[in-house]
Amino acid sequence: MIKKDFFTTATTLFILFQALLFASFNGVVVDKNSLKPINEAIVSDSKQSVKSDENGSFTIQSNEKIFHIKAYGYRPYEIEKDLKTTQFKIEPINVKALYLTFWGANINSKTLKKLLQIIDEKELNAIVVDVKNEYGSTSYKTGFEQANSYGAWSNRTIKNMDEFMALMKQKNIYTIARIVTFKDELQAINNPSYAVADKDGKIWRDGDGMAWVDPFDKRAHKYALSIAEDAAKVGFDEINFDYIRFPTREGLQYSKECNQENRIKAIGEFLDEAQNELRKYGVFISADTYGNICWTDDDNNIGQTVSSLAQHADYLAPMLYPSGFASGSFNFQYPSEYPYAVIYRSIKHIDNLVDPKRVRPWLQYFKDYAHKKRIYGKFEVNEQVRAAEEIKTNGWMMWSPSSSYHLSYFKKL
Repeated sequence: MIKKDFFTTATTLFILFQALLFASFNGVVVDKNSLKPINEAIVSDSKQSVKSDENGSFTIQSNEKIFHIKAYGYRPYEIEKDLKTTQFKIEPINVKALYLTFWGANINSKTLKKLLQIIDEKELNAIVVDVKNEYGSTSYKTGFEQANSYGAWSNRTIKNMDEFMALMKQKNIYTIARIVTFKDELQAINNPSYAVADKDGKIWRDGDGMAWVDPFDKRAHKYALSIAEDAAKVGFDEINFDYIRFPTREGLQYSKECNQENRIKAIGEFLDEAQNELRKYGVFISADTYGNICWTDDDNNIGQTVSSLAQHADYLAPMLYPSGFASGSFNFQYPSEYPYAVIYRSIKHIDNLVDPKRVRPWLQYFKDYAHKKRIYGKFEVNEQVRAAEEIKTNGWMMWSPSSSYHLSYFKKL
């Protein structure tokens, strides 16, 4: 009896102690326009996350002063705990983004000015900015000294990041930071101990002449995440990881056996690390994938499947360029001749694995290179957009390698 009473008393004291340490923060998350409650909104402090229930209600045990809300299909939302409200109205957004090249990101460039004109006058509301490109260069001087010591910032195009972000916020543009993850010439040549090597142990380079770092190696993870964290700090709404995969070439040397199980685990671990490191900034995390991931059950030898990525990333961004599919795909001799069908059928094929509202495809804004060399004009662009809208994706991102877009191709506000 004495032992039982002691245990009960100790448990009660522990609970009271915890209550003193951590205060409860409660609230309700609703849609800004309809005021309807939002189920499964993710509410976070810097260390933990909870989800709202079907009534939009949440409780988080924390003494922190700043919290963030993420819900699929909404803009990120920051809460200051001392506000006199417990109802948080978050703004819905269907992201319609244009890609801005590394070299076009200069705030005075004609490329950026034309892109902003399109966003001002048309239905577009988002921009994808190269924060780190395939070579490993950063578009602005980040606070990450390791990359800076390699000269990653020496070709920067954004001289004043505060000014750049202020302009984006002034126009209410949803900002996406594209970070090329494991394809990184600068990082590889400065860290040959974890660069991907060929069978002779030399640094391997792909068809673009670029070296890669080992996706199994935690040093490669930390490097990419340090740049991602800086992008989150300066105010980006979303971090988009591109080349978040293994090279397609077989016979390369890694720090672990390169089998499917290990590859999928490595990519999942990286995304989990990203969620943990970036939680305190409230940014969304998206992962770029090959378009054919929608049609295969294995990992295509690169560590990506729809099911695995959906467990770790907020959004999946398959590159559903019709020209990227081989002749015979979809039973079409030339898939690029059927832009609507390629987009719609690909996303429909995976809707049992991931809700379309968590899918935001990359769409083709360039000439067909694989089949009949078809020019992708207004009709082809809008057919892809129509497919994404009809299947109710989280919008779309338009890829033009030169960031050259036509005002007349897009719908008015």
